[in-house]
Amino acid sequence: MSRNRKRVLFAGVGGMVIVFVLIHLYFRPISVRVVEPAAQEALQVFGLGTVEARVLSKVGFKVNGLLRELKVDHADEVRAGQLLALLDSGEQENQVAKALANLDKAQANLNLAKASLKKSRTNLALKQQQSHRRQELKNKYVLAGEEAEVSLAAAQAAEAEVLLSEAEMAAAAASVKDAEAQLGLSREVLSQHFLVAPYDAVIIGRHKEIGTIMQAGEPVFTLVDPCTVWVRAFVDEAKAGYIEVGQLVEVRLRSLPGKRFPSKVARIDLESDRVGEERRIYVTWGDCPRDFHLGEQAEVVINSGLLDNVVLVSETLVFERDGSSGQIWTVEQGQLNKRRVIFGQSTLDGRLPVIQGMPEGAQVLAALPSGLRQGRKATVQSGGTP
Repeated sequence: MSRNRKRVLFAGVGGMVIVFVLIHLYFRPISVRVVEPAAQEALQVFGLGTVEARVLSKVGFKVNGLLRELKVDHADEVRAGQLLALLDSGEQENQVAKALANLDKAQANLNLAKASLKKSRTNLALKQQQSHRRQELKNKYVLAGEEAEVSLAAAQAAEAEVLLSEAEMAAAAASVKDAEAQLGLSREVLSQHFLVAPYDAVIIGRHKEIGTIMQAGEPVFTLVDPCTVWVRAFVDEAKAGYIEVGQLVEVRLRSLPGKRFPSKVARIDLESDRVGEERRIYVTWGDCPRDFHLGEQAEVVINSGLLDNVVLVSETLVFERDGSSGQIWTVEQGQLNKRRVIFGQSTLDGRLPVIQGMPEGAQVLAALPSGLRQGRKATVQSGGTP
């Protein structure tokens, strides 16, 4: 056999071997790892926000004046009705004294009017009695008619005096009411020179100092009700649909990264952030926390539910994703298959729960080795990935 024929023969045999090997590799079952269903998986939503207070008030005086004294300072705890600051009130105290004197004067005038009315009524009774007797004597022709008429006119004049006294007494009574109102107004203005706490609070801001000329409405202190301190967190709208009021939350403050504060969802805003496409969630922790810093950054993890016996697929294993659906590789009856499934809300570590589209007995690939193709036989490695 010539050398050339041997070379051709060897090349043919080698080619057949290569083809056989390639065919074997192409059709042999591929070994794959699959995802084991999780017995129970918590659905959690992450949000980032800041510590805020629902009840925050900037308090000041309702009148102008000189700030004379400050009774509290920054970080002090105060009770409802506690005196916080006061203005110089000497001028207004004199106004109260003047109003009190006017009330005494009006009361004296009222007493005088009452006495005058009593005198007028007594005089009226006397004049009426005299007029009645003289009228009887006139009828008996004992007394001249002119004298009887004079007596009648005197009685009528006494009656007019009674009406005048009654009017004077009514005016005096009105003056007393006016003086009482003026006294009440003066005392109310005087009370406005004293600034008191409207509720139990913590002072978080002191804005003025002694000697300042205050204008009405200028804030002196900023108060916060510690029982209304909460975290305002922003959550992606795509993950906010399962959040409900009352769900448990874990809060982590930036200043205390190692501590976890058990909390709960207190409120969900009805209006979302149109620019950031986020929903505002308000989270409370503790009864009335005292150690807080408004504006501090905080992280929240909201437990929005539990999934039982669920298959969780890494986002890196999903392709041709369209909204809540996507395609994954599965092993079905020993063969590879590409299947489009529906996913639920993703977990914090980026895994997607398969909630629809998986037939019974199908298993999801936990990794994507080379050589995957539709219909290829596959063997599942023991010890799947959770």
